[in-house]
Amino acid sequence: MTVTETPATPAPQSHRLTTAKAMADGIAEEMRRDPAVIYLGEDVGAYGGIFGSTTGLLDEFGPTRVLDTPISESAFIGLGIGAAVEGMRPIVELMFADFMGVCLDQIYNHMAKIHFESGGNVKVPMVLTTAVGGGYSDAAQHSQCLWGTFAHLPGMKVVVPSNPYDAKGLMISAIRDDNPVVYMFHKGVMGLAWMAKNPRASADVPDGAYTVEIGKAATARKGTDVTVVTLSLSVHHALDVAERLAPQGIDVEVIDLRSLVPLDREAILGSVARTGHLVVVDEDYLSFGLSGEVVATVTEHDPGMLRAAAVRVANPDTPVPYSRPLEQVVLPGPARIEAAIRKVLGG
Repeated sequence: MTVTETPATPAPQSHRLTTAKAMADGIAEEMRRDPAVIYLGEDVGAYGGIFGSTTGLLDEFGPTRVLDTPISESAFIGLGIGAAVEGMRPIVELMFADFMGVCLDQIYNHMAKIHFESGGNVKVPMVLTTAVGGGYSDAAQHSQCLWGTFAHLPGMKVVVPSNPYDAKGLMISAIRDDNPVVYMFHKGVMGLAWMAKNPRASADVPDGAYTVEIGKAATARKGTDVTVVTLSLSVHHALDVAERLAPQGIDVEVIDLRSLVPLDREAILGSVARTGHLVVVDEDYLSFGLSGEVVATVTEHDPGMLRAAAVRVANPDTPVPYSRPLEQVVLPGPARIEAAIRKVLGG
């Protein structure tokens, strides 16, 4: 009898990429697949984006699909909205989230509302990318996160990757989505040489296209004693603290939200139901934001899930200082996270 061997399925290929390169890789995959995908913004062409997220795109796709724009955010975001309404899939880069003030009308009165105002007849399949976060002494007008502000305004999905794998997968999902998606990336997770070294900012990323579901949180670390719900750079701080506390018998579970809109409330509730303790870490401002929403998610569902009052670690309601020592005081770094974990556990 002849036995026919089934050839083994080759393992998927991958390359080690920074978060910035993973973003560019995801954009390139979709631009090759769909000629309707274009990228526009300030310094996104020959410069490759000031955070490296468009490096190489101009060389491959040319100036008709990778457009350097004037410094007029309201104008080029409006251009992107018009292109999306007419059937294209533009990715528009707002260099810093802090600049939302000069173009907010285009974002929340047009990009976010056209689908609703048209009775669902007009789609706006557009991705608005923007850099967020502090930690490099660039002061009050270049260091905010503001994802709570975007999430508060209805009509837009909001995603925030913390690592290279999610950066590529969420980018591809955002481009393919028929809704406007705000894609917010923290400078501290991008793997940039001039930022503080983050060992998790580089990782093996699969070649080819894949998606990460928008609205689905990830368990970055399993634990039994306390749940830390967070996102973006604060995921890395929380993991560092968890690794430091493990030998002391404190087992920390870290939930990486990945998306603010939709918010994966089931993941939050499931984790807190197991641990009974909740710490929320958010580099956005403390009041009226994400940290309060997460706590409310738990207390409105069942306050008896908590064995102690939840603790929030966030930026105080003050502008981010230019002074590095003062900046480190206001940001939710490892020391503040560890103190919050010990507090919620009664230590």
